[in-house]
Amino acid sequence: MLSEELIELANQTMHLKAETQTLEVKAAHGGCPKKLYDTLSSFSNQDGGGVILFGLDESKNFACVGVYDLQDLQKKVTEQCNQMIPPVRAVFTVAELDGEFICSAEIPSADLTERPCYYSGAGRIKGSYVRVGDADLPMTDYEIYTYEAFRKHLHDDERVIERAKMSLLDQDKVQGYLLRMREERPGFSKLSMEQAYEMLAITRDGIPTLAAILNFGLYPQGYFPQLAITAVVVPGQEIGDVSQDSARFSDNKRIEGTLPVMLSEAISFCKRNMRVRTIIDPRTGERMDKTEYPIEAIREAVLNALIHRDYSHFTEGTPIQINFFTDRMEIHSPGGLYGRMTVEDLGKSRPDLRNPALATMSEFLLKTENRYSGIPTIRREMAAAGLPAPVFINRRNEFIVIFYNKQQTEENDAEKEQNGGTDTLLEFCRIPRTRREIADYLGINTVFYVMQHYVQPLLASGKLVMTIPEKPKSRNQKFVTKEEREMF
Repeated sequence: MLSEELIELANQTMHLKAETQTLEVKAAHGGCPKKLYDTLSSFSNQDGGGVILFGLDESKNFACVGVYDLQDLQKKVTEQCNQMIPPVRAVFTVAELDGEFICSAEIPSADLTERPCYYSGAGRIKGSYVRVGDADLPMTDYEIYTYEAFRKHLHDDERVIERAKMSLLDQDKVQGYLLRMREERPGFSKLSMEQAYEMLAITRDGIPTLAAILNFGLYPQGYFPQLAITAVVVPGQEIGDVSQDSARFSDNKRIEGTLPVMLSEAISFCKRNMRVRTIIDPRTGERMDKTEYPIEAIREAVLNALIHRDYSHFTEGTPIQINFFTDRMEIHSPGGLYGRMTVEDLGKSRPDLRNPALATMSEFLLKTENRYSGIPTIRREMAAAGLPAPVFINRRNEFIVIFYNKQQTEENDAEKEQNGGTDTLLEFCRIPRTRREIADYLGINTVFYVMQHYVQPLLASGKLVMTIPEKPKSRNQKFVTKEEREMF
């Protein structure tokens, strides 16, 4: 960060009078803040890191109060950075504003294999934090575990279920799977039965794995009652809405069985509860039924949830959810995106596999490609059906896919326009804003969705411009209304 950029950041903050997902303000006119560990941890544990701005006082309406001693401040902040595991390497910038000296410390994100970054004095469990809005919150045991699992290559689909017995697996299905593997992979036929079970993650030391139970178990939910799908149809746009006769759900089903069975029954449930239009092909005169949402898109979304959900001890009590509303359908999958994958990377980058055994089995049992084509297929099918692009939301403990039906979306967009949604966003961007700041302002978690549905249309119309147009994907990119840009 240059001194000019620091001054601009300070001016923006004083105007906004607020901290953000990537900005923490600290008054340091009376000395160096003694406990920066929470913020150092949370910024290090989020992609893109963050900035600690010293010299503004939040308690005084974010007035510029300066810092007590630039050199000593940087020294003491560095000392706190060195007490983090792994150590944090802050980048300092100083500047003069309104006759006072201010200072920023840019905190880089830690590599995924080194997360969580935590304060050594408190330990990994109590010293790890995550940034949520402008707050530093303690990491949950589950969030810490996800980093540990990725670093140590722990795959919960391959964990053994001690109380499971081979006799409670459908032997015909197991042998059918082995036969197909031998037919399609000649080298595999050289293995003994016991070796084959181990190589395919059906067993570990002779004990069935979770993957085997989910695909071949006679009744998987006997071991894990909540590794199922709950599907509901809500007569409104939110959970809790009721129909005229006070019914909370128009349809409600608990779907159990192996993964192939649950996939089939989930699709049947969706077909049963979707509106269907009959269309006449003007060229052939043939009648065609068009479902409210494309079946192939639903299949891929449910399939992704079954194969890529989190199956750890922390989430085994949480089922997959399929929720139908009057304006949309949602598929909730326990566990956020795995590894280095982000929402922006979906369908573009090769993901790290959370459940490799299930992914391999699905190629044979569910007839999947396992070539990372699920997300592109969902997007393509929704576009072909003339529906809005799917929305993907990655939360701390779940991943959500949302399909909107066209009529309701258009009505909602019209309502937003009537409420001045675009005008208020342009007003907000009279000061240059980052992607994350715009998403936070709109109250939408997914930056990719915000860019597609809000920022890009305004850029195309010329109402919004980039501050660094020569580098559209720069991490320092900001967006500002056109007339304000001309003034900078």
